[in-house]
Amino acid sequence: MKSLAIVGGAGRMGQSLAARLGAQDDLSVTALVDVHEPRELFGARYVEALSDLDATGIDVVIEFSSAASVVTSANWCAEHGVALVIGTTGLNDEQRHQVEAASAKTAIIMASNFSIGVVLQERFAKLAAPYFERVEIIELHHDHKADAPSGTSLSTAAAIAQSRADAGQPALVDPTTHHVLAGARGADAGDGIMVHSVRLPGLVSHQEVIFGGPGEGLTIRHDSFDRQSFVHGVALAVRAIDNTPGLMIGIDSLIA
Repeated sequence: MKSLAIVGGAGRMGQSLAARLGAQDDLSVTALVDVHEPRELFGARYVEALSDLDATGIDVVIEFSSAASVVTSANWCAEHGVALVIGTTGLNDEQRHQVEAASAKTAIIMASNFSIGVVLQERFAKLAAPYFERVEIIELHHDHKADAPSGTSLSTAAAIAQSRADAGQPALVDPTTHHVLAGARGADAGDGIMVHSVRLPGLVSHQEVIFGGPGEGLTIRHDSFDRQSFVHGVALAVRAIDNTPGLMIGIDSLIA
């Protein structure tokens, strides 16, 4: 049985993970780590920081907190040889560099989204990308999400751009020449792929990839209506990871 510590254990995602991962026969949530005391402990211990834990009792740290916290978790895991699964997005270049450095000493899996449906959406988008003239992405999230665009939309845009490049397709060029309001066309995520971010109460995590070509369009939409949609993917990562140093980006390879 693997023993887990969840960083960000008082947050909505942390609470959902604690409830559902702790119910698995082969997993045990040992500690919830957060500066705020969690509403529910689900049989786990509450600590304010990873440094309050005995590393010998933890197999995997799951990080769903802040970008700054990711670096702290990565350094602690590297120091103690504990595996790390990261679901936090919005890391800057320096923070990503520190995660990469930590992966030289311990195993790390980092994904912008752990939903199985999102992984499949990205696969489908890569298949469609070479066959359409234009594509745009609309990502919609709850109004407490700190970063925009979402890590998922950036990952999807990068996958589409790579698929188009592999097929010999040129970068997209925005046909709009007159902007009545600055930013109305969204943000260029690379190769002319525009991303539009929506933040509203009541939403969880949603994404549309919209392709257009002569006389037709294709929309690939994914909706996470509840945070339990991410639990399966996190569980796959936790079960797959060991202490062999290295960095895995995304969980696509874990899904047949």
